[in-house]
Amino acid sequence: MRRNPRLRLAALAAGAALLLAGCSGNDSDTASGADAPATQQQENVKLTFWTWAPNMDRVVATWNATHPEIQVTVNKQDGGDPAVTKLLTAIKAGSGAPDLMQAEYQKIPTLVSADALADISKNLDQGTAGHFPETVWKSVTLGTDAVYGVPQDSGPMMFYYRTDLFKQYGLQVPTTWDEYAQVARKLHAADPKKYLGTFSANDPGWFAGLSQQAGASWWSIDGESWSVSIDDEPTLKVADYWGGLVADGVIDNKPMYTPEWNAALNNGTQVGWLSAIWAPGVLEGNAAATKGKWAMAPLPQWAPDQPATGNWGGSATSVTSQSKHPAEAAKFIEWLNTSPEAVSALAKVSGIYPSDQPGQAQALSAPPAFFATQADFYPKAAEIAKTARSFTFGPNVNVAYSAYTDEFGKAAQAKSKEGFTAAVKSMQATTLENLKSAGFSVK
Repeated sequence: MRRNPRLRLAALAAGAALLLAGCSGNDSDTASGADAPATQQQENVKLTFWTWAPNMDRVVATWNATHPEIQVTVNKQDGGDPAVTKLLTAIKAGSGAPDLMQAEYQKIPTLVSADALADISKNLDQGTAGHFPETVWKSVTLGTDAVYGVPQDSGPMMFYYRTDLFKQYGLQVPTTWDEYAQVARKLHAADPKKYLGTFSANDPGWFAGLSQQAGASWWSIDGESWSVSIDDEPTLKVADYWGGLVADGVIDNKPMYTPEWNAALNNGTQVGWLSAIWAPGVLEGNAAATKGKWAMAPLPQWAPDQPATGNWGGSATSVTSQSKHPAEAAKFIEWLNTSPEAVSALAKVSGIYPSDQPGQAQALSAPPAFFATQADFYPKAAEIAKTARSFTFGPNVNVAYSAYTDEFGKAAQAKSKEGFTAAVKSMQATTLENLKSAGFSVK
């Protein structure tokens, strides 16, 4: 693909409208990154950083203590769509945008299409890309030679299971998806109240990660045109697999992160969880009494001789297009996400799984407290993370994700295997039509 720094695709205004619809007002309470204009005396630069990562102010304090010439102020934000909408509102208004933004990987195409992020490729050291897995680096380049952020954390997926209940029911840890289905059936037959897992129609990122593992990539870009292939063979395979398990009643169909699901984790009726590297924190918060009873293993595989995983979550630190200090901002985010002291702090203070491969071993030398008995937790996680397949997100990921919750919600409730296949096809049609109607060039 030839260079196209803003990925305009003849639809910048349309791309911004995808998330700005229904949003109004200007966030005048947040300081702009332009509040310290340069002078002949080279006054200190002041940068504003929007982030939702816990305790980021403590991590940034280390930088501020040793870099008086570039001071960074952390402004805590809500994550997800609210953060994106707030940034796009400020960009459209022409004021109120920060210098720096924590941006989820799946939201970067939307922000680039809206001309909200700056290309910092000329401001980074030549070796920066080498700190990260190729699949993660592609998430901030979008297949171009432009760079729209430095990776911060990632969410490689894996399988978590209750070791005590596996032993009680004589279950073996599944290494393939066929084995997962067999274990699910054996467990549910032994105790109809227990399930190996659940299909969650509320979590499109979870399903996207499982599809990624199977080899799917829902969007692609060729020159200045987007393609949508949500209904490709890998995604249909994943949907058909889970539709069969749900229809047979051997897997639960309750959404995750509900009171019922939390209770199931606590009382042992949810015996496993297909999740990501950040799962220990969720388990500790939702099922504290089960500490020491869980273990982690790779996801079951479609092709054991070609181990693979997907990602559920992860974000980069980006420089916004309205920052008046992109060089200084790039210098800070390079430090934040590649220096040993900052990467260690991100892991130990903010509790995230850093994308920086050289710093992972030092930052994560001990297993999570909730998995204290699994000494190889992080070394195993690092090996799993290396198998993550590429996955391209598009500028209307919010539309696809909304279609997922609508269509799979109905299919899971009805326990219809055919409904799962139909849900994928509906996601494809809805996402493709939205791209066209928004004015993007579409193949």
